[in-house]
Amino acid sequence: MRLVKSLVERCFDLITLLSEQAETLPLGEIARRLDLPKSATHRLLATFCELGWAEQDPATGFYRLSLRLAITGQRLLVGTRIPDICQPVLDELARATESLGRLAIAGADGLTWIAHSQGARSGLVYQPELVARVPLHATANGKAWLATLPRNEALRRATESGLGQPGIGGPRAIRTRETFSAALDETAERGWAIAQEEAEPGVGAIAAPIFQAGIAVGTVSIAGPIHRFAEPALARIAAQVCDTARRLSEVWPYRVSLVGPSSPEPAVPVAVDQP
Repeated sequence: MRLVKSLVERCFDLITLLSEQAETLPLGEIARRLDLPKSATHRLLATFCELGWAEQDPATGFYRLSLRLAITGQRLLVGTRIPDICQPVLDELARATESLGRLAIAGADGLTWIAHSQGARSGLVYQPELVARVPLHATANGKAWLATLPRNEALRRATESGLGQPGIGGPRAIRTRETFSAALDETAERGWAIAQEEAEPGVGAIAAPIFQAGIAVGTVSIAGPIHRFAEPALARIAAQVCDTARRLSEVWPYRVSLVGPSSPEPAVPVAVDQP
């Protein structure tokens, strides 16, 4: 029984590795990262290729996932009805703030981007790097979600995402556990998170958690050029993000089975000092 489980675990480790690398990887590198013999790695890859889940570049012999996994994931996302129900709400927030609105869903591995909406129509338009995983320690989304978790777990997840590692994040990224813990205290107290040049130079963002049955199941945020997040606009934008988080909490269609601590409902807009 353990042998079967081990094989399944190895398959998912392989999928995870290749999904994080849109480009091809050589057999030796895949074996090294999975800590497997080359022979065992080759057998796994050959099976994946036979089933259509991976493909081998004929010119280099390197491997990558096929689009079959992406298509399957897209079908699952559509089945949750999140795009149909939540996208119009996100579009409204993006238009109202003239910024980039984004939606992330929480899972065992952290936060993953699942939707975005560009509300800026003129001037500087922020277009982020296309990555799936949300950097928890350097984004407003990450802080908004981590602030709802037990502190030890939150700090562990932040450290695993890069907290304290040089060269990761923007010029104002938090580097110590103590400072990050204090930032989570502030986030929990006001009900929304802010990140200014923590992920990228010149970029600011505000995020709030989306709740279901007292558990944070995702986050909603807006991001754009940092000058848009100065007072007095900051309080107004935070109120809009919190209001959107509450609306998404009310219509969230995907019933999750996350196990987590009870958390308060999203901060109400009136709790934010108005200019």
